[in-house]
Amino acid sequence: MAPRTIPRGNLADVDVPDRGERFTVLARLGGTSIEHITSSATPDATPYDQDHDEWVLLCEGTAVLEIAGERAELVAGDWLVLPAHTPHRVLAASPGARWIAVHVG
Repeated sequence: MAPRTIPRGNLADVDVPDRGERFTVLARLGGTSIEHITSSATPDATPYDQDHDEWVLLCEGTAVLEIAGERAELVAGDWLVLPAHTPHRVLAASPGARWIAVHVG
């Protein structure tokens, strides 16, 4: 039997986008996807209204979100759960703010 290849990666060296966010899918596991997101100093403030639940962790930096019309200020280590169809958007982020998002379909 041939040895299995285990998917792996490293998030230590990531380029910061000039505008908006960079989304990188790290894994798809059944109906769940795990993303790494890197924000610029001028994030895309487009509102999201997703058909699935999302758990998001701000790993590095700071951010300000609008969630269902309310402002939420986040610092590194903060996480939150966004139930399906909860409107949300990023209003501001420190350059290079880094996130992990888990989308549960």
